[in-house]
Amino acid sequence: MKSLKKIGFFSALILPTLLMLGYYLGGANMFLIHGFVFVLVPLMDYLISTDKSNVPVQEVNAITREYFYKFVTFVWVYVQLGVLFWAFYVISTESLNGWEWLAFITGTALLTGGIGITVAHELGHKSEKIEQFYSKVLLMTVCYMHFFIEHNRGHHVRVATPDDPATSRFGETFYRFWLRSVKDGYLSAWDLEAERLQKKGEPVWSFQNQMIQFTILPLVFVGIAFTGFSGWTGRLVWEIPAFFFSQSILGFSLLELVNYLEHYGMERKQLPNGSYEKVTPIHSWNASHIVSNFLLFQLQRHSDHHAFAYKRYQVLNHYDESPQLPAGYSAMIIVALFPPLWFSLMNPRLEKWRQKRLI
Repeated sequence: MKSLKKIGFFSALILPTLLMLGYYLGGANMFLIHGFVFVLVPLMDYLISTDKSNVPVQEVNAITREYFYKFVTFVWVYVQLGVLFWAFYVISTESLNGWEWLAFITGTALLTGGIGITVAHELGHKSEKIEQFYSKVLLMTVCYMHFFIEHNRGHHVRVATPDDPATSRFGETFYRFWLRSVKDGYLSAWDLEAERLQKKGEPVWSFQNQMIQFTILPLVFVGIAFTGFSGWTGRLVWEIPAFFFSQSILGFSLLELVNYLEHYGMERKQLPNGSYEKVTPIHSWNASHIVSNFLLFQLQRHSDHHAFAYKRYQVLNHYDESPQLPAGYSAMIIVALFPPLWFSLMNPRLEKWRQKRLI
């Protein structure tokens, strides 16, 4: 069983395979990756029972230290970079029509935003420099490097409070949430970085400011690709920046969809001294669906992640007392795009969660 679980975490590699296979097969096959993510995965989640088992306490330390799980995430970094440069090659040498562009950009975003940011999120929580570096590399490929600052030093501190841009409010549509979270999350990252530099006695407007670095690096990355492929093809390959920034916007929008459903309506109680109660597994929506959790490195066990952010993905626990999503992320992000459907499905569940807190 343990070996099968290990193999399961390689399932993320299905996405780049389908993206490339779909392109070379052509036609409607270019939507193979979309069909897998939004049809097959939800179907398998529905047909296969949820996995509520946890790693035995006596095995947690050994499994936490096992290099295999770290290796899988490292592999993904190189796979994603390889696929991006392959995509640059394709759009530099081939002529795509309108719907092919749509399939190619959205398919790439499912890979970079769906899996890539998930891996970046996992690695960004770790203390090892190589893991933090790989996290930043992945975030660079979707123009969302400020997430490294805001998520760790902002979101995890303020989650389930009115001060957190990434906590969706009761009755808030995803579209309104997207505008607020993207804007306020970016501004919050600047504030957090300025605060860090001021404490160190460093000037805010210097290259010590990570936000300045994070703004420049994606431009350098796409600039190198644009210059290299333009020189190779003998023309200005405008398609590369157009493709890169389009898939980036879709990629980080996928992240914001996930943020939306992970914390919808969650609230921590404010204490008499003005602070908030400690984050526990009841303050995030959880989903223990087997297939989508393999694909997303157990990100859906989000309740345990927020309660114990230092834990590696392979040892995250399921908690019955956590509020449970009715389906895995692949299905729920589609539901979130249709506010009336989302509210009809989630508001009754949120009300039950609130009532339990009053008992």
